[in-house]
Amino acid sequence: MHFLTLVSLAVVCGAVAGLPTDNASTLVPRDCSSEIASFNLARRERRGHAERTLTSNIRALTCVAAPEVALEDYTRPPLRQNLKENQSGLELTLDVGVVDITTCQPMPNVMVEVWSPNAFGSYGSTFLRGAFTSATDGVAEFQTLFPGFTSDGANHINLMIHTSNSMSGTVSHVGQVFFTDRWTDVVSMTSPYNQNSNNRVLNAQDSKYAIANSEGYNAIVDIESIHDDWPEGVIGYITVGVNPQRKVDINQ
Repeated sequence: MHFLTLVSLAVVCGAVAGLPTDNASTLVPRDCSSEIASFNLARRERRGHAERTLTSNIRALTCVAAPEVALEDYTRPPLRQNLKENQSGLELTLDVGVVDITTCQPMPNVMVEVWSPNAFGSYGSTFLRGAFTSATDGVAEFQTLFPGFTSDGANHINLMIHTSNSMSGTVSHVGQVFFTDRWTDVVSMTSPYNQNSNNRVLNAQDSKYAIANSEGYNAIVDIESIHDDWPEGVIGYITVGVNPQRKVDINQ
């Protein structure tokens, strides 16, 4: 089955508002359009996707603060990039680009945690959970699966970003990234996703989706199919802006 590539503008840099420490500075919004456009183009060129990117349609990119999305179903994950274990579903290479919004530059060597439900919309204690540091180009890459939807919200993957290379280090971002309803519709028609018995929540019906996509930040994963044949697997790009001076308390 053929499905047209959906290119979302998931390139606007945002920082979690969260629970900042007293010394977290108030930032003046700045135009990061040139830096982020170059950052995203380099990521796509590395995978041969540059020709598919609608760069001419991307609006000016300004680093803005985005509200924190509440922590969900969190447990400390193992340090790894391949999160699949014995789960089945549509393979997803998740490309998480981390940008310092105070400098508009990629952030290397910071710990990124991701976790998501399986095709049936269920979280596990270890599967589809992992953490790894961003590379020298500011990208943390994970081999995971397209998530199945839960009854609690629109289809998403959870993210946590630290300001150091340790899971014990300061947390500067807790959030969720989402998929277009159309992608979830199509994937959900295939096995094993079609055995998911949860009640579907559309993006427009989820208050967390509205929060994550407010104030100029786009929290929708940009999906590219592999060899124009998405059942072979997809690659998802998301860029997350981080204020290294900000601290989010995940214990509240």
